[in-house]
Amino acid sequence: MSFARFAARRLLEMAATLLGASFVIFGAMYLAPGDPASFLLSGRSASPAALAAINQQYHLDDPFFVRYFRWLGQLLHGDFGRSIEYRTDVSKLLADRLPSTLLLVAMALVLVVAAGLALGWIGAVRGGAVDSTILVTTTVAVGTPSFVAAILLQGLFAVRLGWFPTSGTGQGFGDMVWHLTLPAIALALYLIGMLARVTRAAMLEQLGGEHVAVARSRGVPERQVIWRHVLRNALGTVLTTGGLIVSTLIICTVLVESAFSIGGIGQLLELATTTKDFPTVQAISLLIVGLFMTVNLIVDLLFPLVDPTVTLGARRSTA
Repeated sequence: MSFARFAARRLLEMAATLLGASFVIFGAMYLAPGDPASFLLSGRSASPAALAAINQQYHLDDPFFVRYFRWLGQLLHGDFGRSIEYRTDVSKLLADRLPSTLLLVAMALVLVVAAGLALGWIGAVRGGAVDSTILVTTTVAVGTPSFVAAILLQGLFAVRLGWFPTSGTGQGFGDMVWHLTLPAIALALYLIGMLARVTRAAMLEQLGGEHVAVARSRGVPERQVIWRHVLRNALGTVLTTGGLIVSTLIICTVLVESAFSIGGIGQLLELATTTKDFPTVQAISLLIVGLFMTVNLIVDLLFPLVDPTVTLGARRSTA
């Protein structure tokens, strides 16, 4: 299958999946107990006329499918609706908060890739006490949830030592990076351990292969053996894990942003869910689904470049 045909097919699949996800997200919110009108009234009693005005303003009395297709049409025009809690456009809320979340995820992803690959490489190549130490370290990392890591890092490096801010995102790129360093480490810690173990296992499997023994017997330098015949062949498994890593980073931002009071979409989603701000929850949920699918598409497109034995559209086996 050609690249263009495969990409077109995957884009059509993404569109169909997003359509189904939009229906589920929209319907699930209206199955939840309570209603937005109750939140708008803040517990105050209201006359039937006032309640009717609220329902009319937010189209709460319209039939379900009328509301759904109106919302879907708005989405196609870039209109995510109006936040019930903040009384402003949801698109503006996302534009204000998305940059800090994307920067946090990007910083955490850099840490995961750099540290995870390095630790896995060193453990597989060096072996012995070094490998055992890395295994113990990564086991502790994998067993530490993001919110626990956030509390520990915040207490030690922000409160006791005062090296980093305890909360907020800062002003300007440099200040934002400084504010987001601890949250990025907390977000990345678990995934560094996971990627390191996956990389180590994949490289050990390649090291035991006949192609490595043949390369060594031909006098190929060990560095080239590791790079060309071990790491390169192991990257297929690592790349498959990469999609899961990015998806996990996006999910865990909710916990980390709350711990460090970062005004990103993760914290916004938590607040919107608590206050039943339906338009905001629906927009963020659909955005997260779209990000998941985009990551999976990128992994599918990159996989044949990493592993030439895999063709576009072929099923991949995961480790």
